[in-house]
Amino acid sequence: MTTHKVGIIMNGVTGRMGTNQHLLRSIKAIIDQGGVKLNDSEVILPDPILIGRSESKLAALAARAGVKRYSTDLDAALADPANQIYFDSTLTGQRPNGVRKAIAAGKHIYCEKPTATTSREALALFEEVTAAGLKNGVVQDKLWLPGLVKLKWLIDTGFFGKILSVRGEFGYWVFTGEYEKLQRPSWNYRKEDDGGIIVDMLCHWQYVIQNLFGEPKALTCLGATHVPERWDEAGKKYKCTADDSAYATFELTNGVICHFNSSWTVRVDRDDLLTLQVDGTHGSAVAGLRDCKAQALAATPRCVWNPDIDSPIKYKDGWVRVPDQGIYDNAFKVQWELFLRHVVKDEPFPWNLREGAKGVQLAELGLQSWAERKWLDIPAL
Repeated sequence: MTTHKVGIIMNGVTGRMGTNQHLLRSIKAIIDQGGVKLNDSEVILPDPILIGRSESKLAALAARAGVKRYSTDLDAALADPANQIYFDSTLTGQRPNGVRKAIAAGKHIYCEKPTATTSREALALFEEVTAAGLKNGVVQDKLWLPGLVKLKWLIDTGFFGKILSVRGEFGYWVFTGEYEKLQRPSWNYRKEDDGGIIVDMLCHWQYVIQNLFGEPKALTCLGATHVPERWDEAGKKYKCTADDSAYATFELTNGVICHFNSSWTVRVDRDDLLTLQVDGTHGSAVAGLRDCKAQALAATPRCVWNPDIDSPIKYKDGWVRVPDQGIYDNAFKVQWELFLRHVVKDEPFPWNLREGAKGVQLAELGLQSWAERKWLDIPAL
């Protein structure tokens, strides 16, 4: 058996997403399963080194994950030829610095989104890593959520006929921290720390829309800061300077209209924290994070408006669960495995830093649309 041992510099993994999704549920899970099996005689085995500012936090996390290597010295990790990949999940404003250091050190790049605070810099990172001849990728995890995989299967099999519209509902109530423990970091609500739900979620909606429904050509977006004050991790009250809700509409080149509501100030009365309703001429579907249900044209009830009587139609009864097509792994882990195969075997990986720059561009335009209160065209990058 040939083992391709791949050193991975994991910078910023002491944060919530870095710890849970990238380290524990992806890299550790890949190690625990014996690596990424390429064939009967080859396997890829990750060898992570955890990088951060706090040695005590790194030591505790390394012990929890069963990882031997950790350091507060990024430069030393970059100088080690055994480390082939640089992964970045630090704060957005810091990300270009680490990525550029890694490019200079000849490392392949894989990083969280947004890849930068401006589309100009995000695109520049792609151009720099490409000029250096290095492989690169951006996390676009929602494409591998079981619910969206099932939705994509419906699209590919022609279930919808002509798709007409998409309605996305995302969000949940994030506690203010005054009385309850907050479940998102306080920097999310400070514009000066690159916070805000438009910057966060429009990067997601860009790749979801592009990969499932078509190319966005124009948008309008309204943001809001519904909760003006919150309490940080130390219990100190602060003013919220970033948007906590966004209401965005996208027109696609194929005529499909997509509308996405995103909010950290909404209570959930739906099947999941994210639901996508897709309506087409031959059928409709509603996908959540893990499940998907559908209603074909032949099963669509004849609705008649009459608010004076209780509805004779039990609307939820007319939907059928889309069956599983196999076993669905963690979405972050699936993309990590694809990137490792890309690095070792040069297998295709279209989700590069240019795709990440498109997400940053959409968020930028969303903020501009809100400020100018108008529709904006989306230029090609």
